[in-house]
Amino acid sequence: EDDTHPNIDTPSLFKWRHEARVQRMEDMKKKKESVEEEKRKVEAKLKEVKERVKKEEQDGGDELTELKKTLEEMEKSAEEVQKKRLEIMREEKSQPLNVDTLSKPGFSKSIINKSAPKTEELSEEEKEKRMKTFVKQNEKLIKEYGMLQKFDDSKKFLLDGRTHLACDETANYLVIWCLDLEMEEKHDLMSHVAHQCICMQYLLELAKQLETDPRACISSFFTKIQVADQDYKDAFYSELDAFKKRIQKRAEEKIAEAMEEERLERLGPGGLDPVEVFESLPESMKECFEKQDIPMLQQIIKEMPEEDAR
Repeated sequence: EDDTHPNIDTPSLFKWRHEARVQRMEDMKKKKESVEEEKRKVEAKLKEVKERVKKEEQDGGDELTELKKTLEEMEKSAEEVQKKRLEIMREEKSQPLNVDTLSKPGFSKSIINKSAPKTEELSEEEKEKRMKTFVKQNEKLIKEYGMLQKFDDSKKFLLDGRTHLACDETANYLVIWCLDLEMEEKHDLMSHVAHQCICMQYLLELAKQLETDPRACISSFFTKIQVADQDYKDAFYSELDAFKKRIQKRAEEKIAEAMEEERLERLGPGGLDPVEVFESLPESMKECFEKQDIPMLQQIIKEMPEEDAR
């Protein structure tokens, strides 16, 4: 069967290379959607029961005891759902970030009637172990490469005894570094490193299409990118811009996830957030809590309407 490959003149920057990783991401997505749906149902039911309890208290009905029991059960269900959400967030957070999780194909493709180059088959655990070892041995060099900008400087740096950096591990590290920089609000530096990440990915994709070692493509790529036609250069910078936008979006998501995780860890009985509860209090009551003045708090509660005090 024919294999679909990006056109060599306009190489596809990113492709899903590992089916196992893609499947894992899909499974995580389904788990998140499932727990969010469960959360919506529980919250809707909890709201309904609370309203019924409030109405029953006002009317002095005889179903109050049973409704309060139901309310307690729903609050426990809400807490369980929150725990599930927190566990999923932690699981997702523990998954390693890499080129595959932050990349999308962005260029035209052509059909080439030949087999794809053979690659070494490694398990996910073996890949992660290899990545850690590579980074431990080469982190300083990768960062030096990431701080370069001119094509000629990058070519000279890699060819000067550092051709081993032309690999997926370097590309993956640069993606993670870009994300860290964006989360630290170092936007200009992220943009700078992103350029080097795109260069590395173009180089790797070119090597893949030529079915050769990436180290053999270093000189040809950095020479070609400078003398290429305008379409090729436009495609390069278009993908660079798209990559930076994906980094920015993912950074925003990770910051939001961290804030949500922190909020979930604060939750008290009934799934209430102490910070949100405090912010909803009248200023006079906030002052009591801040000063830890219990007599003053008791006095304020006495002076409040009974319904508000509850």
